[in-house]
Amino acid sequence: MSLILTVWGLRSIGSIPLDAIPDLSDTQVIIKTSFPGQAPQIIEDQVTYPITTTMLTVPGASTVRGYSFFGDSYVYVLFDEDVDPYWARSRVSEYLNEVEKTLPDGAKTSLGPDASGVGWVYEYALIDKTGQHDLSELRSIQDWFLKYELESIPGVAEIASLGGMVKQYQIVIDPNVLLRELVTLSSVIKALKNGNQESGASVLELSEAEYMIRVHGYLSSKEDIGNVGPLGVNSVGDAVFMRDIAEIREGPAPRRGVAELDGKGEVVGGIVIMRWQENALETIRLVEQRIEELKLALPQGVELIETYNRADLIQQSIESLSKKLIEEIIIVILVCVLFLMHVRSSLVIAISLPVGILSAFIVMKYQGINANIMSLGGIAIAIGAMLDASIVMIENIHKHIEINNSAVNKVEQRIKIITDACVEVGPPLFYSLIIITLSFLPVFALEAQEGRMFSPLAYTKTYAMAAAAGLSITLVPVLAVYFIRGNIKDEFSNPLNRWFSSIYQPYITRALNSPVKVILMAFVLFLTSAWPWSEIGSEFMPQLNEGDLLYMPTTLPGISIGKGRELLQQTDRLILTVPEVKQVFGKIGRAETATDPAPLNMLETTIQLKPKEQWREGMTIKKIKAELDARVNVPGLVNAWLMPIEARIDMLATGVKTPVGIRVSGPELKKVEKISQQIESLAKSIDGTASVIAERISNGRYIDITIDRYNAGQQLFNVGDLQQIISTAVGGMNITETLEGRERYPINIRYPYDIRNSISKLRDLPIVTKHGDLLPLSEFADIQYSDGPAMIKSENGRLSVYVYIDIANRDLGAYVNDLKLLINQEIKLPSGYSLSWAGEFEYFERVKEKLLYIIPLTLIIIFVLLYLSFKNIMEPLLIMLSVPFALLGGVWLLYFYGLNLSVAVAIGFIALTGVAIEFSIVMLIYLNEAIKKTAPQTNEELRQAVLQGALRRVRPKTMTVAIIIGGLLPILLGEGSGLEVMRPIAVPMVGGMFTAPLVSMFLLPVLFYLYKKNSLFRKL
Repeated sequence: MSLILTVWGLRSIGSIPLDAIPDLSDTQVIIKTSFPGQAPQIIEDQVTYPITTTMLTVPGASTVRGYSFFGDSYVYVLFDEDVDPYWARSRVSEYLNEVEKTLPDGAKTSLGPDASGVGWVYEYALIDKTGQHDLSELRSIQDWFLKYELESIPGVAEIASLGGMVKQYQIVIDPNVLLRELVTLSSVIKALKNGNQESGASVLELSEAEYMIRVHGYLSSKEDIGNVGPLGVNSVGDAVFMRDIAEIREGPAPRRGVAELDGKGEVVGGIVIMRWQENALETIRLVEQRIEELKLALPQGVELIETYNRADLIQQSIESLSKKLIEEIIIVILVCVLFLMHVRSSLVIAISLPVGILSAFIVMKYQGINANIMSLGGIAIAIGAMLDASIVMIENIHKHIEINNSAVNKVEQRIKIITDACVEVGPPLFYSLIIITLSFLPVFALEAQEGRMFSPLAYTKTYAMAAAAGLSITLVPVLAVYFIRGNIKDEFSNPLNRWFSSIYQPYITRALNSPVKVILMAFVLFLTSAWPWSEIGSEFMPQLNEGDLLYMPTTLPGISIGKGRELLQQTDRLILTVPEVKQVFGKIGRAETATDPAPLNMLETTIQLKPKEQWREGMTIKKIKAELDARVNVPGLVNAWLMPIEARIDMLATGVKTPVGIRVSGPELKKVEKISQQIESLAKSIDGTASVIAERISNGRYIDITIDRYNAGQQLFNVGDLQQIISTAVGGMNITETLEGRERYPINIRYPYDIRNSISKLRDLPIVTKHGDLLPLSEFADIQYSDGPAMIKSENGRLSVYVYIDIANRDLGAYVNDLKLLINQEIKLPSGYSLSWAGEFEYFERVKEKLLYIIPLTLIIIFVLLYLSFKNIMEPLLIMLSVPFALLGGVWLLYFYGLNLSVAVAIGFIALTGVAIEFSIVMLIYLNEAIKKTAPQTNEELRQAVLQGALRRVRPKTMTVAIIIGGLLPILLGEGSGLEVMRPIAVPMVGGMFTAPLVSMFLLPVLFYLYKKNSLFRKL
């Protein structure tokens, strides 16, 4: 059976999906609506608001977040944890079909890719150093060649294009020519649409063969567009064609995003977005393989450069923790050999340990848990505890053989001795392992992002512990029969055991002689933990070093795309001056994907760092961030240095990219913005504020055209007529598109630039009336400058503005408490307005509330189970009383390491609690066994029995402690990706290994002695 488990486990390891971290993102469906040329307020009123209010009624939807930008609307529908993503997509699609009927003409909705918040796994840039291909040609290569080739790869949900220029055919019409040729703008639009189509005319049968008829009519060049007509008849009776009234040229379409590489200039970019729950590493490898093939087909001079690759982080994280697991196993075997002085006994553990680990991988595979730093970390922290039962059992077998050494050469007698030894400690050991497993119940109770982060760790630790519990009473006894033979040396013939016993015996004797002093000393030591505990800060989660950095500064809204491009290149050049930086790939605005709701004022730069061995001596990620922050000091930018995966998850989950965010919601945008700016001023005065900025929503610049209905009516125009003319003439309108093989390019109509490039020119904009006159636009409308929203955000249908706060040299909990107090004192919210906290603090508060009741509940359940096992109430009480004292070392080591209290640290303490309870259970097993054998009748006999029982625990206890500490030291002291998250878990456990053994070896025997002494006196 064990052999089957081993083979099965090895096959599972070979096929299990690999990723760096668990997918922490919520189940989400994104609705993107394009409404070209429309201002944010129009998008909000006509598109975003109807969609968000409809999506609020979708079953299982927890949050509906809306973004209204110039020309685009994004609605993010976030669902409860247990909702299947594809079920969610079908429900959203149903509700969207209903609301689409109410949307204006020209608004086109689509669902975003079936990807999660961690779907951006690979990015690349296209460049041409030879200058043979311009940005529009590079964008065409991306859109019509690379995009479709890469989207066919299994696991890829979407290839998003970024930057460059989309080629557009531009029909520039002079209104004076329209008047001269007696042509209206509407007739031009109609002719263009009708002149770009193909049809069939069924078939003809000729010469016993069938011929299918095609009527060609697609536009595929400037010449074709010029020949579109007739648009009408001029004054001399000639037909008017498009070339007669317009200049037809190729040019760039308006864009809302720019990509830049290494501060050297614009490039075209591509983003590979992975499908939900796919194997990240396998998907990336397939993409890399296909890209190498496609490079051969690129035009001469065009290069494809990798700018982001999560495979590096995945490999480094998995290799780092895999290496630590191997180191732990080696340490375990060495400890066993060192203490038992019997190699074959160590082989029992060397065989059973891998079988237990492989069993955990089998369940992981079929449960769909990826191999990542958390799932592997669960196995890493479980190794010491899962071996405790095997160590105790093997050590007990050694003791029985030492006592019956003369009979060990007979097979039947040796089997009986081993069986008796296993039966003696097997059931309580199995029970103690089950209780350790149960102690992780609080981790399973975590929800949302923290639950998704740590549930793989809890599952794998539980599976490993369950496997260890089963193997300790099945495989270990069988292996013991085969391997534990030959010369078994006495425990005290080993100098190491003799040394530990010689140290322990006088102290435990003195403790049993002065039990009150021991209890008082333990109580005083426990009180000392109050000071370090008060100095420990709090945070949601330690930051994972992803190997790359993401620069996401905040700028004030309203900047042009030209200024944005200038800022992007300037910051990229500054970033590249830091010696540790290898490559800089920046973007401003958004990529062509629903997963990127970035406004034009948002810079987002991926910074690839050189391998660590190439860094300057003493450099760390923290120091690199500080140096980058000092060098990139550009007026108008508020810097934020983040990790790529973490930032994208936070942005999608909460809408906040900084550790602390404050969401102000209300019915009026100006009041909401005013409140957020007041909070910004208050936050600047709080100690620990690294940067703070409130969104300036109203900093958008507008030219308002207000149509005079009466004057328009005098010329037979209604509001809709003039709006269409203005939209087409000024903003330009994509009427149709050319078909050039597999490529498609838009055809756009607008007036010449020089008659629409200022407010005065707009007032004089010529309008051809239905009477055949040419009148300025000012005859029909009032045209003025004004301010308005550059972008509008909403949360569950309510207008919202965010305040982004980055903190430094301060723990999260204390900082927010100070800011909360100040806000409550200084700001009185008007009726209908609300304030809520977002970002990491939102998660932190949720975890704290959950653990405050689930941990006590778990301890009560454990106590009940102990009561059912020991059949009395005192011994479970002794075990539970020892737990707080066992945690003492964890608190002090946490303080010395300078770590904040986080979810990871809490899990370390939870794991330590389970181990401490198991230590106490096993000690009580030995003490009760000693009482049972000696049946003491006097106080002195009782003391000696307790002493002998405690002394029997020296070797297995020191072995267990050495294995747990030795197993966790590679995590505690090592360097590598992923260890930043595992180290806060290991620190409390290692610290606890200095106090938990002291509690079980000194305090528990003393308390047990007093309890039995009281019982003995009652009998007498």
